[in-house]
Amino acid sequence: MPCPALPDGFDPTDPELLHQRVPLPEFAELRRTEPVHWIEQPHGLAGFADDGYWAVTRHADVRYVSTRPELFSSSLHTAVIRFGEHIEREAIDAQRLILLNMDPPEHTRVRQIVQRGFTPRAIRALEDRLRTRARAIVERARALPGPFDFVTEVACELPLQTIAELIGVPQEDRARIFEWSNRMIAYDDPEYALTEESGAESAAAIIAYAKSMAADRKRCPAEDIVTTLVAAEHEGNLGSDEFGFFVLMLAVAGNETTRNAIAHGMHAFLTHPGQWELFRRERPATTAEEIVRWATPVVSLQRTAVEDTELGGRRIRKGDRVGLFYASANHDPEVFDTPDAFDITRDPNPHLGFGGGGPHYCLGRSLAVLEIDLVFRAIADTMPGLRMTAAPRRLRSAWLNGVKELRVTTA
Repeated sequence: MPCPALPDGFDPTDPELLHQRVPLPEFAELRRTEPVHWIEQPHGLAGFADDGYWAVTRHADVRYVSTRPELFSSSLHTAVIRFGEHIEREAIDAQRLILLNMDPPEHTRVRQIVQRGFTPRAIRALEDRLRTRARAIVERARALPGPFDFVTEVACELPLQTIAELIGVPQEDRARIFEWSNRMIAYDDPEYALTEESGAESAAAIIAYAKSMAADRKRCPAEDIVTTLVAAEHEGNLGSDEFGFFVLMLAVAGNETTRNAIAHGMHAFLTHPGQWELFRRERPATTAEEIVRWATPVVSLQRTAVEDTELGGRRIRKGDRVGLFYASANHDPEVFDTPDAFDITRDPNPHLGFGGGGPHYCLGRSLAVLEIDLVFRAIADTMPGLRMTAAPRRLRSAWLNGVKELRVTTA
């Protein structure tokens, strides 16, 4: 197998690299030459007491790791592939209370509880209200004088309002959730993480807010998901701490990722006008899934080997971190025809934008697809002539494919 021709020091979790672009050419080179490749890092750079990780870039290998929690743990080092190098180990270990960072059987127990809010019936019950909200969001944006930021005025609004609708957060508090989540996940971006402690402080604020909600529902039950999840803790529901960490996860998985998919989707349509015209005419049901594949809002997460094993012809030792690069898997030509084309009629579309299967497959997939579909239908109906006035400004992050700003105009 030939050695990959990569830039010196190449590390696809380098936040400065993802600030500029997703390294798709380098991923293609790795898939071709060494699909399981050791990425060397200065000791402790990612917040872990090690010297690097294995980058997994092929679709089949990402799926393999994702579906074998008995071999690859989400809990040992959490699923976040790179923290700030000065993070304390206690802060990493505290994140094991988040569903994303649990292993079975604890993961199985908590997921069985929280998935009550994501049943097909629960999603259908939201659809009419979310359709109304999507149209109102777009109509308000259309009425703005001059160019506006699509991210803040459109892309972020429906995910935030959906979370508020889902768990009973007052709509007037959604701006607080937006600010807290920005600061929490953007610890590599100085525009949001004003100090090293700001991300942790914002996470604590979300947890405290959620725990207060849980306490309120225990005192005064209501007809909402919070009551369903926390009202009778001794009957197998979530404790207040568990509910706090569930809302913390929603702030990323249900907010950041969906709004970035919408922002990237709008950018894709504006740079592929033929696809936009096709969507306006035909509204293919396959659109949202292609937007998620194209955007892949979560570039990568990680697992940790719990025993010596083999993957892609490489020997993985117990304790090694293994990076799952969904952005690479979603451009694997062994799985997708013309993977570098944005094609809203793509079918089948076995992308890994919602995870690689297994116990951590995205709980809110159906809700995210619905939100994306509703937003773009509203845009096509209300402001079909939208155009871009400046290139998007990207988030500086080690593992998120984020858009901070996308200036557009209806004029």
